[in-house]
Parts: sequence; structure tokens; C-alpha cells
Amino acid sequence: MSASKRDVLIQRAFKIFQENGFHATGMDKLVKLTGVSKTAMYRHFRTKDDLILAVLKLRDEQFRNWLVQRIEELAQTPEQQLLALFDVLGEWFERDDFKGCMFIKASAEYQDDSHPLKVASAEHKRLLLVYFSNIAARTKAQDPGLLARQLLMLKEGAIVTAHLQGIEDVAREARKAAEVLLHAALAPE
Repeated sequence: MSASKRDVLIQRAFKIFQENGFHATGMDKLVKLTGVSKTAMYRHFRTKDDLILAVLKLRDEQFRNWLVQRIEELAQTPEQQLLALFDVLGEWFERDDFKGCMFIKASAEYQDDSHPLKVASAEHKRLLLVYFSNIAARTKAQDPGLLARQLLMLKEGAIVTAHLQGIEDVAREARKAAEVLLHAALAPE
């Protein structure tokens, strides 16, 4: 299997894991649904966890690139960018393929803090926090780090709520809450 076929396998596995979960998807099911032979599958991925890790790495790169690009397309100032996060989430929630956050799901299925899949999930969230912290640092927030952490918590809660209860108004309501947090963070002491 060439590198491009390996990438296709990872993309197909992403969709399968997103639909079925990690533990519920065995290698036999992956072989059947991807159309890749068991031999080819194991040639590139020694274990299912190795394949999941490749899927998480790809998803992290794709999601963060998309999120940053959309935020920067929608907003110019750091304050506007922090709020645009929730507009971008709203776009994601409305997509037909929205199935919640793969990293939240992975951390729920692999709860050992040292497990590579939980570590990869935590790293995704850490990188998002760094991004939000960098934006918040360009505002006049009293505590930019606190503001970034609060917005990340709000973002994560919005994702879970949209996934479990539907998409109607979740992003808009989260944006309103973010406006309150931002206003409080920018208020003089």
C-alpha cells in the first residue's frame, strides 16, 4: 500500500471510528469497511491503537487548521476572533457529518492518563488552549490565560451539548456567554 493509500485508509478509518466508536470497532470490521486486506492493514498499523493514533493525528491537524483559518477569515481583532470561535463552532455543528468531538470520545474510551490515545487527545486540547491564549494575550484582558481557559471550557461544553442535545442555538448561546466572559475580562479593576 503506497503512502497515499495509507492516507486513504486513515481517512476511511476516521469515518468508521466517528460513526461507531473506538472500542466498538474491531479490526475485522475495519478490514471489511475500508476494503483493505488484513495483511495490508497490519503492514501499516501493528495494532488498532496505532491506527487510531494516526487518525487522531490527522484529525488534530485538519481540525485545527480549519478552525484557525475560519476564525481568521471571520474576524480581525483578537476580541472578535475569540468570539468568532463560536460562530465557527456553529458552522461545524450544522454540518451533516458532525458527530461530536473525536478527542472527547477518545479520552472517554481510553481513560488511563498514560494511554497514548488519551495523551494525543489531551495534546489536541492543549494546542487549542495555546492558540486561544495567544489571541487572548493580544487583548487588554486582566488575565489572558484565565480568559483562554474559560473560553476553552465553554467551547468544550458547547460541543458536548450540541452532540447530545442537538444543534439548535447552542453555538449562539455559547457566543453570548463568551461575550460576558470577554467583557468581564476586559473591564478595568
